[in-house]
Amino acid sequence: MYIDNCLDQQHSQSMVVPMYYSGVDLHSDNSYITTIDDTGSVVKQQRIENISELILDYFHSLPGSHQAVVESTTGWYWLNDLLQDNGIELVLAHAKYLKAISYAKVKTDKVDSQTLAMLLRQDLIPRAHKISRELRGFRDTMRIRLRLVQQRTACLLRLNSIHMKFNGSVPDPYHFQLAVLEHSRDNFTSQILALEKSLHPVLIPNDDIQRLLYIPGIGKLTAFTIYLEIDGIERFASYKHFVSYCRLVPAADNSNRSVHHRSSKDGNKYLKIAFSDAAVHAIQFYPEYKRLFQKLARRSNEATARTVVAKEIAKIVYYILKNKTPYKGFKGQPITRRKLQQWPRLSSPDA
Repeated sequence: MYIDNCLDQQHSQSMVVPMYYSGVDLHSDNSYITTIDDTGSVVKQQRIENISELILDYFHSLPGSHQAVVESTTGWYWLNDLLQDNGIELVLAHAKYLKAISYAKVKTDKVDSQTLAMLLRQDLIPRAHKISRELRGFRDTMRIRLRLVQQRTACLLRLNSIHMKFNGSVPDPYHFQLAVLEHSRDNFTSQILALEKSLHPVLIPNDDIQRLLYIPGIGKLTAFTIYLEIDGIERFASYKHFVSYCRLVPAADNSNRSVHHRSSKDGNKYLKIAFSDAAVHAIQFYPEYKRLFQKLARRSNEATARTVVAKEIAKIVYYILKNKTPYKGFKGQPITRRKLQQWPRLSSPDA
């Protein structure tokens, strides 16, 4: 009986599937991967070219369950899709917070990948959000559009600057500059419109987009940005977490009896831009929001007041998306001006 129990115990131990934790230091053309086991011992380290077959061969050479981690750089999409399709979870580490945890005097690819693996095993990785595959391309389209808008604005400012230098009568040497800038402006305009139209068939019929379009201050492009950058309102535990992610609350820098608030770059800058734009339009066209802005501006300043209005709009967005309900008013009261049901606003999904 004793011998049988020992054999059964040895058999059960042999059937345990090992768990491996891999840190990936990802570069444009290669990756340095360090893998450790449950005990924290390094079982494999290797630099590999960024070829899908070679990456998979590395993980398949260690039979067992795998979990990997990579920093949130610009090149993680393909690695995430590759590993996910092969049953390997890839954790996305927040680069800024990770740096605060894992500072080291000696910084090499080998050290970085091993540190990532060790933190993953201990569940100490500060995780960044991985946008869903379905929305990833649409979100990046909106970000590219914003870059083009900024470049078109630079062209317009340069055109205006040239005209101002000569009070309208521009001499011959500047005519070619004007022609080039005007051509660039027109190209940017057509490209911006093409990007916008490519999103219409997918996003305009979306129920959440339609709910957003009825909120004061939020137009088509702002609704697109908010919906795509949020990528699921359920990932925020409360509206306070959401408005903090939108960069609409100040950071604290307190020491002893000194209290100081400062702006923070933690969070999503695109949502900050979207809600700030929505606040400007709400203040301009809706009396209720304008009165709130004026009341706050008298107490502090216009910039702070505008941010508070943006925060109120973000709070409304949070509850509308979370509860799947239509916009009903401002602070429990109906507003005097309501949006008409015309394109891009379709019939309310909650009607």
